[in-house]
Amino acid sequence: MAVKDMFSKERVTFDLKVSSKIEAIDELIDLLYKDEKITDREEFKKAVLKREEEFSTGIGMGIAIPHGKSGAVKEASIVFGKSIKGVDYESMDEKPAHLFFLIAVPNESSDLHLRALSEISRKLMHTEVREQLMVAESFEDFVKVFD
Repeated sequence: MAVKDMFSKERVTFDLKVSSKIEAIDELIDLLYKDEKITDREEFKKAVLKREEEFSTGIGMGIAIPHGKSGAVKEASIVFGKSIKGVDYESMDEKPAHLFFLIAVPNESSDLHLRALSEISRKLMHTEVREQLMVAESFEDFVKVFD
């Protein structure tokens, strides 16, 4: 499965209104649940938070890529969220996160989340990509960045 195929217009939000890391994770998980990609919010959240305990997925440059592998995930999916004001995400550079990519994969998917993480991270290293995502207002604008 290509990373681009893990995106969906049902799983993007361009106006996260949260102010904390946990609220951001909750809102992104809600989009996954509403789109029926996970069966249990709490079970998946535990997997995401377990990963966060090891090392913050706030990678800096305004980016957070929380991810989890769980039996609650029905289909590998990515949720995108944008926060204009930013969220304190305990990022490596200690700056707020604005762009969020929540990656959800089932237990059986061997290295899919690692490939997704790698591809997204490589794209986001480029300033122009981050800038395009910050001004994106539709799924079409968003997905163009990954073409």
